[in-house]
Amino acid sequence: MTDKLNIDQLDFEKGDGLIPAIVQDVTTKSVLMMGYMNREALEKTLESNLVTFYSRSKERLWTKGEISGNVLNLESIRQDCDADTLLVYVKPAGPACHTGADTCFDESNEGSIQFIDHLKKTIKDRYESPSEKSYTSSLFKKGINKVAQKVGEEAVEIVIEAKDDNKELFLGEAADLLYHYLVLLQAKEIDLEEVIEVLQKRHK
Repeated sequence: MTDKLNIDQLDFEKGDGLIPAIVQDVTTKSVLMMGYMNREALEKTLESNLVTFYSRSKERLWTKGEISGNVLNLESIRQDCDADTLLVYVKPAGPACHTGADTCFDESNEGSIQFIDHLKKTIKDRYESPSEKSYTSSLFKKGINKVAQKVGEEAVEIVIEAKDDNKELFLGEAADLLYHYLVLLQAKEIDLEEVIEVLQKRHK
């Protein structure tokens, strides 16, 4: 989203031509690193969709991952209220830190949200590139009615387990329901984010 960004409003002069750019994983919301952008670096970032900084040590533009391959794929950029700092949302292709750590603050970028994103990608891969050994692919092959039926079956099973006090069994059924629900969304070619947007609108 770049509707919160107006390059002409940015105050490059305050930092002698440079603006701090805080990089955040759009999925996990973890802060990955901080760098500096001049106007040219920002324009190149928007043009290439790969986060590019101005390296003060190299005294040139530097695209993150240009050597390692651990690029930062741009999702959106916002400017702060004073127009002198940028918040850059990305999807990282590997560790953000040159040390090999997930972030430059030595924090893990793993999380439950990230796993759901990984699971969605796996399900999509089974949908687009079927495998005879894959249970997920077999569901897609049987058609939308079978996929929907499985969601209904899992919903009934979780209701049954909810009436008892076996947490382990309930969690197992909850996981089964969530998985088959994601499969159903993929079969309908609907992203989970679209469902979340509906919930967000209702909340407002």
